[in-house]
Amino acid sequence: MDEFSAKIEALEHLWMRSWMQRDRNQMKSLAARDFIFLLGSSKPVILDRASWLEAATTRFRCTGYRFDEVYVRRHGNVAVFATRLGLEASIEGRDWTGDSWVVDLWQKARVSRKWKLIERTLSRPDTDEKMPDAIRAMQLWR
Repeated sequence: MDEFSAKIEALEHLWMRSWMQRDRNQMKSLAARDFIFLLGSSKPVILDRASWLEAATTRFRCTGYRFDEVYVRRHGNVAVFATRLGLEASIEGRDWTGDSWVVDLWQKARVSRKWKLIERTLSRPDTDEKMPDAIRAMQLWR
């Protein structure tokens, strides 16, 4: 893993630990002012920064996580982080544990020169085992 990928992955772990510890101040310092959280499900939902900070410290609790293989790619002052995420969580007291797919966008702030999380997309993977092969068959470079 190169130095840049390691830096972004370390920020991801800091974000997840902050969520587990319900550390609103740490999450706030990592999230850009225009941060959004997109929950991709049968009925997608978007939370803005204020809504996310409130939910993550009260009703949407994370008690554990694990990253699978990590993908990081830099595009100038933007970085993409993606991985399968094993999440131990609950929403309003109801268990929401399981595997999800997470894609995060990080942007280097102009003034502070710190990396800020600008968008998190979290979605549950498709349970149809044939779907990945069907999508893979669409790849033109194969």
